[in-house]
Amino acid sequence: MKQKNVRDAGPVENPPGVTRRTLAHNRDLMLCHFTLARGAKIPLHSHAPSQAGMVISGRVRFMGAAEADAFEVGPGDSYIFGPNVPHGADVLEDAVFVEAFSPSRPEYQS
Repeated sequence: MKQKNVRDAGPVENPPGVTRRTLAHNRDLMLCHFTLARGAKIPLHSHAPSQAGMVISGRVRFMGAAEADAFEVGPGDSYIFGPNVPHGADVLEDAVFVEAFSPSRPEYQS
């Protein structure tokens, strides 16, 4: 078993205005805490791991490969992106998210 408190997780900012703290993880599953600043943009991208999240506070508009894929999330909302599904985001209000990736993302293991 592994555990880490969000206060003990080192922050990594990428892209600007998006700060990730990697929490508990193993090869199969990773939990991350994100703080997002109003106006930040996450460019359209994709990755092999599935990604599921829940909004703790704030508002974000997610986008996908087509306009029909876009949706907005706020406090209490959850979402999931399957493997290799293009997605990005515009941060509408300062936000806090918790996200899980399966399998873990090696580039986030810090």
